[in-house]
Amino acid sequence: MSRGRRLAILSAAAAALLLVAAIALFQISKARCFTLTGEIVCRVETDEPVVALTFDDGPTPEGVELTLSHLRREGVKATFFLIGSQIEQAPELVGRLAVKGHELGNHSYSHVRMVGRSFAFYDKEIGRTEALLRGMGAPPSGLFRPPYGKKLVGLPRAVAARGLRMVMIDVEEPIDAASPREYADRMVREARPGSILLMHVMYRGNGLAREALPLVLSGLRERGLRVVTVGELLRRQR
Repeated sequence: MSRGRRLAILSAAAAALLLVAAIALFQISKARCFTLTGEIVCRVETDEPVVALTFDDGPTPEGVELTLSHLRREGVKATFFLIGSQIEQAPELVGRLAVKGHELGNHSYSHVRMVGRSFAFYDKEIGRTEALLRGMGAPPSGLFRPPYGKKLVGLPRAVAARGLRMVMIDVEEPIDAASPREYADRMVREARPGSILLMHVMYRGNGLAREALPLVLSGLRERGLRVVTVGELLRRQR
C-alpha cells in the first residue's frame, strides 16, 4: 500500500473518530441526569408523596398571571427558573412571584446553549442573573438550570463555583401531545414521589402547556402527589 493511501486511510479514520466523539459529547451534553463533572439533581429519593413542579423561561405577564392563578387555586408552590434579560424587562413580575412564596431559580442571563464557551462566559451568565434576582428581593434558592439542558465540563464548574446546584428533571413535558388532556395525562402518569417536572408556559407558543396546567395540577392531586418547590423536595430527600 502506498504511503499516500495509508495517509488517506488514517485521515478518514481520524475524521470518523472525531465525528463519533462529537456525537457522544452532544448526547452527553443534553442527557437529563448525567454530567461529566459536578453535581446534578434530576429527582430525589423520598418516601413522601411529593413532586416538584418547575417552569422555565420568562417571566412574561401572561405566563405569570395564568400560572399564579392555577397555583393559587390548588394551594401549591412551584419553582420558576427565570432568564436574566427578561427579568430586566419585567422586574415587577419577579416581585409578584416572590411575594406569593414561589421559588426562583437561575436560568442564565441570555438563554444561549452553554456548550463550548469559556468559564468566564458561564460565570458572567450565572452571576449577572443571580445579582438581578437578589436585587429584586427574591430569596436565594441556590438553584440553576442550564438552558436547553446543555452542560458539559465548564458550566458545571461555574455553577459549583457560584455555590449553586444544577437542577434537571425526570418528567419532561410531551410537546408532541395532541391535546391538553393527553399532555396532562402523560405527565401525571410519569410522575412518582421525588420527581421534578418541567413545563413551559411563558410564551405565546406554549398554548398547549398553558391549557394543560390545571389538568396537570388536578391529576397530580388525584394521584395523591403533592406539589412542592425544588428546595422543599430536596429537604425531604431520604
